[in-house]
Amino acid sequence: MPSIVQTLKGIKAFVMLLLDENGNLQPVWELSSSLLDSRAFPLAVAGMKTTPEVADILAQRYIAPTHDLEALLQYPPDSLGYTYASHMKQLGFKTLEPEINIDSDSTYVENRWRQTHDIWHVITGFDTSEIGEIGLQAFYLAQLQLPLASLLIANALIAVTLWRPQSLCPLLMAILKGWEMGSNAKPLIAQKWEQFWEKPVTLLRTELNVQPINFCEFALKLV
Repeated sequence: MPSIVQTLKGIKAFVMLLLDENGNLQPVWELSSSLLDSRAFPLAVAGMKTTPEVADILAQRYIAPTHDLEALLQYPPDSLGYTYASHMKQLGFKTLEPEINIDSDSTYVENRWRQTHDIWHVITGFDTSEIGEIGLQAFYLAQLQLPLASLLIANALIAVTLWRPQSLCPLLMAILKGWEMGSNAKPLIAQKWEQFWEKPVTLLRTELNVQPINFCEFALKLV
């Protein structure tokens, strides 16, 4: 059962995220952490375990070492390693090493999705704009049913409806596209990406049945 303190922290983070206009990620991490003991998280994990390959990686609790971006840039230009590292460098991002004690399936899932979040961006084609991030959250929701994903989508819908209603249609289309992609794709949480650094991104997408979004074209169609 979630504690009252954790629930209040989650509510505070949700409101802060709703009001934030600077892209501050701290409320996201606080909201996410507050949900680890929620009723929804173990239900999501139970659903994940019905897929054998996901159950296997949860049992293994596979975690890779820190991603060395400079080393990954030595892979071929079409490879996952190079594409991911280039994505991170171009955006000025650092690899995310969650400070989470892995002592349960829930904490393992929380740790792993944070560590590989930007790899999912590369595979799906969703960019890191507000709409792109929410499209990816819809992909997460279809694949993992994580409570954070549904709350971030809800938060974005509220914020856009109140303050940026002109963006409502593109946001809804991104949510729909992310849900469809996630529903059709093989489970990305089950992938040991670090063993695929040399593989071409296009080949990985084919193997995982991911039909990537061309986000520039997608956005233009919605203008």
